[in-house]
Amino acid sequence: MKPFVKTVVAPFLMLLSASVFLTATFEMAHRVEPFSTWYYSFAWWSYIVFAESFLYRRGGNALLYADPARFLLRLPLSITVWLVFEALNFRLQNWRYLNLPSALSVRWAGYAVSYATVLPAIFTTASLLDHLGFFKGRRRSPLARPERLYGAFAWTGAACILLPLIWPRYFFPLVWFAFFFLLEPVNHRFALPSLLHDWSRGTIRRTYLLLLSGMCCGLLWESLNYWAGAKWFYTVPFVEFLKVFEMPILGFLGFPLLALECYAMVQSLDLLGIPAGDGLPRPDSRKFGPVAWGVMAAFDVAVFAGIDRFSAASFAG
Repeated sequence: MKPFVKTVVAPFLMLLSASVFLTATFEMAHRVEPFSTWYYSFAWWSYIVFAESFLYRRGGNALLYADPARFLLRLPLSITVWLVFEALNFRLQNWRYLNLPSALSVRWAGYAVSYATVLPAIFTTASLLDHLGFFKGRRRSPLARPERLYGAFAWTGAACILLPLIWPRYFFPLVWFAFFFLLEPVNHRFALPSLLHDWSRGTIRRTYLLLLSGMCCGLLWESLNYWAGAKWFYTVPFVEFLKVFEMPILGFLGFPLLALECYAMVQSLDLLGIPAGDGLPRPDSRKFGPVAWGVMAAFDVAVFAGIDRFSAASFAG
């Protein structure tokens, strides 16, 4: 079965995804629907499927093929992870959306399909960079006793959440540090995959791969969004100069940090009985799974409604 998947299925999906991307781009340029409004989703899913299939063909780490159940599990989690930042944006008001579909069911489906790309985009791009040999052999002096940093990380993470909520105009960038500092000590403490664990072994490569992946994804996010019919735009205090696509150039510094946060957030979900991380499932936490899924579903619906109310600047049609 594996030779058939590698020689037939993967090449077919590469060809199909490339065809979808080219078709969507051509039709978007001519403002043909649904490609104009949904261009961002067409383009991102084409990239993700193509990159995963390319990695599988070349012997790289392709989660879509190696563990399709975990790949699919990460899609709804990707929605929830990104909605955490959307919820924070209700207070920050750093970005808003234009030309959203007027029909509620179509609009919410668009939210789900678009936000489901966040985690696959970051992790697939990191795997692609890994396969291409970026930062190979990069090491540092081992970090002795990472547990000594737990308190400093926790206090820093709490400050990075509270200060933007209290004074959003001045401290809004700190949200892109918050969950890394809050969750890395938790992951390390419970022996989940963590960057602190990597650093304690003198391994720095995964950190660099995630940072570069975040920047690459940021450039792709902004370029694809720029041409889409339904899109976001930024209202960021103090840095509205030198825009690249819709993003002020200094705003691109947030994307590498987002990748670190997403990594920490996904690994920590194992503690809630959701085996989405890179480690082995924790049998002692499985009882929390149904409750966690229920809470996340309610959270998703609430934030979708909040986006409609607080972040939607205009509707199309």
